Amino acid sequence: MRISELSRRSGVPTATIKYYLREGLLPPGRATAATQAEYDEHHVRRLRLIRALIGVRGLSVSAARNVLDAVSEGQTDTHSLLGLVFGLSPTGEPGEKPGESDEEDSSSPGGSEAASLLAELGWDVTEHNPARHVIDRTLWTLRSLGVDYDWQSLLPYARLAEKTAVLDLDQLQAPSDPLEKAERAVLLTFLLEPALLALRRLAQEAESHTRFGA
Repeated sequence: MRISELSRRSGVPTATIKYYLREGLLPPGRATAATQAEYDEHHVRRLRLIRALIGVRGLSVSAARNVLDAVSEGQTDTHSLLGLVFGLSPTGEPGEKPGESDEEDSSSPGGSEAASLLAELGWDVTEHNPARHVIDRTLWTLRSLGVDYDWQSLLPYARLAEKTAVLDLDQLQAPSDPLEKAERAVLLTFLLEPALLALRRLAQEAESHTRFGA
């Protein structure tokens, strides 16, 4: 297909495709003339992943290039692939690493509460996952505001999160192409999160009506 058809199929403007080609995010097509090239389905899938990584995931061009290079080099293991697209691997967009947060020491003077929570749950989670620090800081903030809340209070929510994770990963079983799998992982995670939060708000209203409504 020509670049105009590639643009139509992928939903990416022609000028943006040319930029991705110059930056090395998209491999060149098969040259058919001095200024013309032919592209194929691989280019369509790669463009969709680029759009998901940059437009949805919010990666920089250089970080997106690192992820794409890793995928192209045969990174087909789903667990490793998810680590790349979610920024949990050093190859992806650098996340907050242990010890980098100014609040870490004050938020967990007795040690990481997230670590205690994960140990209780038996979850094998990378040290690079910034969600660990989100939990520590959130619990510290709640207590600083007078709310008696610790990691054990999160256990019922964690069990619900486990079930949600099963649903999430079930939806990644079908795609066999690593580019398509990576794109689907980004879209279903980052675009679906606002809807999941909205469902929680709706459920809260419904439960409030059941308990306290007239």
